[in-house]
Amino acid sequence: MEMNRKSLLALVILATSPLFVQTASAQLHLEIAKAPDAAPKIAIVPFSTDQTIYPIVENDLNHSGRFTSASQGLPTTAELSQINADSWKNANIPYVVVGKVTALDANTNQIHYQLYDVNNQKYLLNEVLTAPTSRTRQAGHAISDAIYQALTGVPGSFSGRIAYVLRNASTPDKRYTLQIADTDGERPFTVLSSHYPILSPTWTPDGKQLGYVSFETKRPRIYLQDLSTGQRQVLTHYQGLNGAPSFSPDGKSMLFTGSMDGNPDIYQMNLATHAIERLTNDSAIDTEARYAPDGKSFIFTSDRGGSPQIYRYNFADGSSKRLTFRGSFNARSTLNADGSKLAMVSRQSGSDYKIAIQDLNSGVVSILTPTTLDESPSFSPNGQMVVYATQEGNRGLLSIVSINGQFRMNLPSEQGEVREPAWAPK
Repeated sequence: MEMNRKSLLALVILATSPLFVQTASAQLHLEIAKAPDAAPKIAIVPFSTDQTIYPIVENDLNHSGRFTSASQGLPTTAELSQINADSWKNANIPYVVVGKVTALDANTNQIHYQLYDVNNQKYLLNEVLTAPTSRTRQAGHAISDAIYQALTGVPGSFSGRIAYVLRNASTPDKRYTLQIADTDGERPFTVLSSHYPILSPTWTPDGKQLGYVSFETKRPRIYLQDLSTGQRQVLTHYQGLNGAPSFSPDGKSMLFTGSMDGNPDIYQMNLATHAIERLTNDSAIDTEARYAPDGKSFIFTSDRGGSPQIYRYNFADGSSKRLTFRGSFNARSTLNADGSKLAMVSRQSGSDYKIAIQDLNSGVVSILTPTTLDESPSFSPNGQMVVYATQEGNRGLLSIVSINGQFRMNLPSEQGEVREPAWAPK
């Protein structure tokens, strides 16, 4: 059976989008901080003639927050199309993944894998894909995505990437580095190194470019960098603030915070002409704008009501409506892919800053994190996870939490503090 279109598309994108690399970077390491109380078991049986792909799939699914991998005491009958349902049922394992890797030549592998539903005694997936040996890791993530979708009905996000800023005081000449890694922390690469701060990395909707704020001229400027060539351009260098870039869903415009007219407000730039338009005009501070997925509005932070809260600006009539009312501080907001949920940094009481999610239909607010110095939330493309930066003890690290708060894992760096995460679009 041919590989499903979504997984195939993921491999095509990975194969045709080379990443511009300056230097290899410090590794991020996954640490499970909280596991769900009960999750279905899934067994990833070692693939025949392979010791590389199945550990990637097992690791992905074990870190999904939806499954628990079962790798001990597996029944012995687990070859392709030879699964003994009774033995797996007796082991209390409802799902089994088996596979085989065949070398077609020195540079290409054929991967045949199956997902078996033990209780219903049927194959949910039975797929064959071909992948270059140099992209074995990407193939493993694509298989994980397909399995996750088959079992949950939601596309997986294991093939994705996360951009972040690493601050390492021990390397003063390159104290700040803008990096990109797989969602499991593997394959980290440096996009930009600087002695000066780098802030607010933001992906273009096609995932081929990154916008960010750099202080390399000792004043904030917004840059746009192509990830395949490394070429970059300055988008804004106005007097005063130039910050918090956000790209429109069609890739034609950018929102940013500027103060060239005297007060921090939200501006929109036409990326073809670089013409700008002032969208908010209030005596308060308006900042951190993010386009809604449909491009018809954007959310932003403003203290126009006396404390930082989240508002929505409507392009049709230029009106602004307050969205958050619970808590004395709500900022750094972002929307999930369908625009139904809002993730933000929230202070409900005292001095604790936590990641919260607000359902925009019901208004219900849920606090997701147990930590107290959280910032910069970013949704996974499938909306099931949120990555954010936090502080635990003396470590500045990234964490990923499920939207129900039942699963959380940390991504500390081998060196330095990790901040400002941004999950790449689908």
